[in-house]
Amino acid sequence: MKLFAISLFSIFLVSAASADTPRQLYNSGRFTEAENAALAQGSAAGYALAARSVLAAEMMRPEPCVACLEHAESLAQRAIDADPRVVEGQIEFVVALGYRARLMSLVEAHLKGLAKIARNHIDAALADDPGNAWAWAALGGWNIEIARAAGSTLARWLYGASLQAGLNDFSKAFEAAPGNLVVRYQYALSLAAYDRDAYRGLILDGLSRAAADQPQSAYESFAQRNVRELLGALKSGDLRSFDRMVRHDQGYR
Repeated sequence: MKLFAISLFSIFLVSAASADTPRQLYNSGRFTEAENAALAQGSAAGYALAARSVLAAEMMRPEPCVACLEHAESLAQRAIDADPRVVEGQIEFVVALGYRARLMSLVEAHLKGLAKIARNHIDAALADDPGNAWAWAALGGWNIEIARAAGSTLARWLYGASLQAGLNDFSKAFEAAPGNLVVRYQYALSLAAYDRDAYRGLILDGLSRAAADQPQSAYESFAQRNVRELLGALKSGDLRSFDRMVRHDQGYR
């Protein structure tokens, strides 16, 4: 009996030691498991990781899922409510909101004040962590997206946004995390959507660097596959496929 009890205890220790953490589940691409394990932590960091897991799964779908984006946004809001200083919660909220805004008309997004809401969360993230690469990338994407959608004059007048500000923001993101392939990928997508011909050199540079970086998670491997497809289409001159992939990867229908 004593030997049996010791054996059971040993099995328990091995099982506990080998159990994956929510972050490990996320990195391995088991997003539903990661979400559930992160939620079980009942913390701001857990809610933020749960939101990130939902968003990663959403980005890998062939078509956008509005309900999924709303779910991710609600999880990120729970993280912010629990502790607004947990920067990942702020960032995941902005990401979810941004993808949801792309499924609306420009007028609807403006009337809902989504750009200003997003900017407030980005500013909160940078106030708490001025060197956060994700926050700078989010701000860069925010500036370039608004400049593209509204035009330079309206973007500056309504939101104080501009292409140059977005380029400067991405530069700060690269300084903070030079090997972050997802940041390079988002940079290239933003510029490709803005004007692929005028910024071809910068787009090629961003995609080439992202294609050469070492993925750190299942989602990064997925993103890198997209990067290499975009790079191949751009280099070969297949601009119709390139434009279609840019639009798809940005979350448009």
